[in-house]
Amino acid sequence: MTPPGNRPANQLFYGDNLVVLRRDIADESVDLIYLDPPFNSNATYNVLFKSPTGGHADAQIAAFEDSWHWNAAAEEAFDDVRRRGHARTFDLLNAMRGFLGDNDMMAYLAMMAVRLIELHRVLKPTGSLYLHCDPTASHYLKLLLDGVFGAASFRTEINWRRSSAHNDGKQGRAQYGNIRDVILFYSKSADWTWHWQYTAYDQSYVASAYRHVDAAGRRYRRGDLTAAKPGGDVSYGWPVKRPIGGAWEADLDDDHHAPREGWEYRQVPPYKGRFWAFSRTNMAAFAREDRLAYAASGMPEYKRYLDEQPGVPLQNDWGDIYPVTGHERLGYPTQKPVALLERIIAASSDPDAVILDPFCGCGTAIHAAQKLGRRWIGIDVTHLAISLIEKRLRDAFPAIAFTVEGTPRDLASALDLAARDKYQFQWWVVSLVDAQPFGGRRKGADGGIDGVIWLQLSATGKADRALVSVKAGANVSVAMIRDLKGTMEREKAPFGLFLTVTPPTRPMREEAASAGTWRDPLTDQAFERLQIMTLQELMDGKRPRLPVVHRTASVRRAGREDMARQTRLL
Repeated sequence: MTPPGNRPANQLFYGDNLVVLRRDIADESVDLIYLDPPFNSNATYNVLFKSPTGGHADAQIAAFEDSWHWNAAAEEAFDDVRRRGHARTFDLLNAMRGFLGDNDMMAYLAMMAVRLIELHRVLKPTGSLYLHCDPTASHYLKLLLDGVFGAASFRTEINWRRSSAHNDGKQGRAQYGNIRDVILFYSKSADWTWHWQYTAYDQSYVASAYRHVDAAGRRYRRGDLTAAKPGGDVSYGWPVKRPIGGAWEADLDDDHHAPREGWEYRQVPPYKGRFWAFSRTNMAAFAREDRLAYAASGMPEYKRYLDEQPGVPLQNDWGDIYPVTGHERLGYPTQKPVALLERIIAASSDPDAVILDPFCGCGTAIHAAQKLGRRWIGIDVTHLAISLIEKRLRDAFPAIAFTVEGTPRDLASALDLAARDKYQFQWWVVSLVDAQPFGGRRKGADGGIDGVIWLQLSATGKADRALVSVKAGANVSVAMIRDLKGTMEREKAPFGLFLTVTPPTRPMREEAASAGTWRDPLTDQAFERLQIMTLQELMDGKRPRLPVVHRTASVRRAGREDMARQTRLL
């Protein structure tokens, strides 16, 4: 494992989070974990890539299939829990298997159980874990968390209302609409990091409770200054003990201590059977600061100003944070709003904390962590997700520094990735030339196109395309160049890139040269229409020579965060 002191501040890991956790994350090195794992909803989620022209169909790439099956991998995960000595968790998991059988849900729970054990290991004693799920499996996941963390470590179940209503009746739904997600909050010990968060008061409450307005336009409500029994000064959250000088000193009688029923304030006694809650010193201070209002009887009351109140303490029913819409939407499936993660991180971590998201998807948790000045670790099993997160972070935080682990660093590791998963290899290669992936895992439907680079051609000012073809095999031939030329003609694309692991032959280069050049009429620069580059050249930093790349990113660009304006969250 990498010692925490030697680990970079911010890291992205490409790989299976179980492997990364065991290999790279040290015991008790993480302050807060947020995970939004697949929900086992048996759905396929697509990343939507927008074209800048609007004239071509949007491309969709399957990011992951949210479905699980009982197979050898599920059996291995189940047995892993037993082998590692977590008897309580294994007994619970085994009981679930006896109830559910060897089905898809059980496969999902076995996968989650072995990972929750590792997440518990890396969490600090003062740390917390938030597991985001939906009602499909939330009850089973809560049992698993009880088994791993202990039932006493359960803090609360948060209800996030992700929409106001679904009109599913038109689709034949014969039950209540489902508009909520579940967020299970656990701590590792009884001493966990916590900072109260607040929400704004309801306007009807403000109009009713804070109906008084002073000469400066500040709203306030009146508060009682008496108490049921003698005691120390009551604090409302502002300083009340301060020296008093001038004309007030003659009225104090050195009574700076606990209130008594007997004394009067300006000839006004407290209510019968009650006591002044404040000393004469503090009553004098309130009067000097214009903090007192008087009833018709002369009874003083305290002015409690609206703008000095923190708000309503946050409860576990969150209906004030809406799903991702508009400019925040990047096109990634199941994307959560940054505000949701900011709330969790602000409540359960300190500014120097390390935040871990082991299923980081499009990176909302680490985006929020970076925005709030925390350190972070993100893990995802698809290179598509990792490349999107890299772009998102650099768009939002231009000066950000982080490392990416697990992606190929040399030709040997690149070939190993190609052998293990050709699609992950293709997505990684096209990211090296800032192309958006194309075609996904469909076979034969993409015409040999693995990526698209959108260009801003100065001749027309309109966007056009460079088609990218990736070849990982050793047997490349001139026929592949002819195929790409034919696809360029069919698609009316002015440019093509042929990216290959194996160096091209002379006939291949000659065939590419026969595609001719494109000359920019404004700058008179000439560009080869079909270019061949090896993977080694790309890894050495060489890039294709193309006209200006269109500013539209592979997915929507993340808005740049104005860190100078970042303030404390309510």
